[in-house]
Amino acid sequence: MSQVEQNVHPGMNLGYSGDTKHAEVNVFGFWLFLMSDLVTFGIVFAVFGTMTGATAGGPGPEEVTNLHSIALQTALLLGSSFGFSWASLSMKYHDERWRTLGWLAIAATSALGFLVIEFIDFLHWIEIGAVPQRSGYLSALWALVGLHGLHVTAGLLWMGTITAQILRFGLTDKVKSRVTRMGLYWHFLDVVWVGIFSMVFLAGVA
Repeated sequence: MSQVEQNVHPGMNLGYSGDTKHAEVNVFGFWLFLMSDLVTFGIVFAVFGTMTGATAGGPGPEEVTNLHSIALQTALLLGSSFGFSWASLSMKYHDERWRTLGWLAIAATSALGFLVIEFIDFLHWIEIGAVPQRSGYLSALWALVGLHGLHVTAGLLWMGTITAQILRFGLTDKVKSRVTRMGLYWHFLDVVWVGIFSMVFLAGVA
């Protein structure tokens, strides 16, 4: 079999050599899931866009936006994505379980830091009365930022499951395929966060 036939998707192929056709079907199905999730976020973004001026005399963008906190959250989330990328590269080029797990640990720690700071921001919003029921703007803000936070939380649980599978089974073809899909999901959340960072927080205080 030629190298071209073995490596039909060089951009995503992480080195598995077993049932590649089955792996492609799984990756394609996962792309469909991501597109449906993108539609969901698009709807929530659209709702937020219609509510930007609906503060009803309550806290607005200037009161709820802490640019230092947002910048730190952005750095941590991008750092997590960076760590996950290195985990994927390590898996592809070195095929060493512990090196891959080390990068996954860095990715998970950064994401956990992101969630902690975001949770502190939520507590601050509650303290200043910026609760979801206060206005349409705050309802949309909590829905959008909270939805992204729930996705990151789910991703962390998924990452923990993959870590357990690597420890139990090693870097098998199935595990590599799952890591590939996890990477798509993780980088997708970065794209969504960049939208929140620029369209919600930066635009809100501009």
